Amino acid sequence: MTTARSERAMLPPRWFIRAFWQAHRALVRSTHGRRGLWRPKPGGWGALRLTTVGRHTGEERHVIVGYVEDGAAMVTMAMNGWGAAEPAWWLNLQAHPDAVVQTKDGVHRVRAREAEGAERERLWARWAQVDKNLDGYAARRPGKTAVVILEPLEELED
Repeated sequence: MTTARSERAMLPPRWFIRAFWQAHRALVRSTHGRRGLWRPKPGGWGALRLTTVGRHTGEERHVIVGYVEDGAAMVTMAMNGWGAAEPAWWLNLQAHPDAVVQTKDGVHRVRAREAEGAERERLWARWAQVDKNLDGYAARRPGKTAVVILEPLEELED
């Protein structure tokens, strides 16, 4: 599953990926989440806005990430547009695992953790059903891509 490293999937240029996600984040921010967030559909992923606490600054940081559902939890991949570096939001969650997500359904407090072992393999396989190029994209990264579970804590008032 995660060991296939021989076939690297093609990606748009890095500048295009960054520009797309910056525009997506601006759309969500300017519409207060009415546009740009969606629930996962069968065979597809959803988009949520993740708010973390900066590991160095202590300030709020916002990012849009794709996710699939696993029961009440939301599962995402710690990728940086499939670039080599770990995404800042994942480094922030490792330092401060409590975060806030905004989904199409509202705002939720979550606690992040990395999936390990059989759970990781199961969730990786679930993502591979949604993204047929998952192993090829992962092959572009020099190390293991963390599978991040965002477990709900309690509902927040909107």
